[in-house]
Amino acid sequence: MKALISLLTDFGISDPFVAEMKAVIFSICPGVTVVDISHTVEKFNIRGGAFVLSSATPYFPSGTVHVAVVDPGVGSERRPIALETNRSLFVGPDNGLLILAAAREGIRHVYELTNRSLMAEAISSTFHGRDIFASVAAHLASGTPPREAGPEITDYVKLLFAEPEFNRRGVNCEILYIDGFGNIVTNISRKRLAKLNPNRGLALRNRGRHLPLRFVKTYSELCEKELGCLVGSHGFIEIVYRQESAARRLNARIGDDLRITVLLGTTENS
Repeated sequence: MKALISLLTDFGISDPFVAEMKAVIFSICPGVTVVDISHTVEKFNIRGGAFVLSSATPYFPSGTVHVAVVDPGVGSERRPIALETNRSLFVGPDNGLLILAAAREGIRHVYELTNRSLMAEAISSTFHGRDIFASVAAHLASGTPPREAGPEITDYVKLLFAEPEFNRRGVNCEILYIDGFGNIVTNISRKRLAKLNPNRGLALRNRGRHLPLRFVKTYSELCEKELGCLVGSHGFIEIVYRQESAARRLNARIGDDLRITVLLGTTENS
């Protein structure tokens, strides 16, 4: 299979950073295909980047090298790492960013990147994405065994996500991600939906208000600017407004807690 590298960063597209990473990759592995997952992850938001990475990587072919850089600790004692899974290789900072995606594939080995021969000759303290991660990924895509990148470690950072808490009155949940349309992705998975029993009627508690929340299958079932929820394409419950940003309307951010209540008869319970 032709070598394939994916890239995910919070670098944006107005600066030369992504182009510099790609230039390094192509210089080392000229025949590689590079696919951009996203470069507009919210700045420094490791949890948001982890969700985007884990959402996209299952659709890549086996053998892909995934490079992810959301790295507020760049230049500190934070380690650079490479993970070998049952399907892929992941390269990036040891801050939990890679773990959600890698764990879905089954983590086999994790290596601290110490082999300077796989990195740029001069390493900037502020741009490991170019000088370490892009370079190492290109060598891995060229066939370098990941064990040559450095010693194996077991004390890598694990990013923990809260589980939704259900009771007879509803559920306390967390915002995992907010997409470009402003849809709010919660940590309630499709498998847990039955515990919520959405057919009984729902409301969202938001800043002291209880807002009616209609459960639908598609965005088009909602009236214009009506608040609703549905199972999104990645298998999690999303809070949405039709043709409007739910995140902006509700002043929501990644990591915020939400409370969804079940309406019992005509009474709202919180």
